[in-house]
Amino acid sequence: MNQIFGYARVSTLDQDVAAQVVRLQRVGAIKIFEDKISGARFDRPGLKAVMNYARQGDTICVVRLDRLGRSVRELLDVVANPKQRGIALSSLEEKIDTSSASGELIFHIFCSIAAFERRLFAERTRDGLATAKARGAKFGRPNVEAERIEGAILLVHGGISPTRAARQIGIGRSTLYRRLSQEPTVKPSNRTD
Repeated sequence: MNQIFGYARVSTLDQDVAAQVVRLQRVGAIKIFEDKISGARFDRPGLKAVMNYARQGDTICVVRLDRLGRSVRELLDVVANPKQRGIALSSLEEKIDTSSASGELIFHIFCSIAAFERRLFAERTRDGLATAKARGAKFGRPNVEAERIEGAILLVHGGISPTRAARQIGIGRSTLYRRLSQEPTVKPSNRTD
C-alpha cells in the first residue's frame, strides 16, 4: 500500500512547523518528520529518518523544495536516493511529483532555474559593489579618528581605566584596547570602572 510521508523543516528553534504540518496532513501524510535546523546543515535527523522510513511506492511530501535543501546539488542528491529505491518526491508549492517522467523533468528545470537565479544575484551583487567602489564608496566599519584614539590613550596614561577613557572619548573599548596593545610602554589594565 503506497503511503505519503511528510517532511517539515524550519531554520531556527523559535520557528514553528505547524503551518507545514497542517498542509502535509491535508494531502494525506500519515506520518510527518520534522527538523528545526538550518538548511545549510547536512546532518538533518528528520530528513534522514523519513528517507529511511519510506519504502518502494511511497511518496515523501514537502511544502516547498527549499525545505529539502538550499543548493541544486543538495536537492539532486536528496532526490537521487529515494528515486533509486522507487520512492517519489512531491512538493506542494511547486506542484512537483517525481513519480512521473514529466514531474521529474519539471523538478530538474526548477533546480536549474534556482541555481541560475542564485548565480545571477551573486554576479549582480559583485558588479554593484565594484561600481560603488569605483565611485569612491567605502565598505566596512568607518575608521575612528586618530585624534580621538590618541586622546583616549592620554587619559589612560593619566591613570584612567581604558573602559572609562573609551566611554568619555566616545570610541569602542575594543578599539582602544587594540591600539593600546600596540603601545610598547602602556599595557591595558584590567580595571573596568
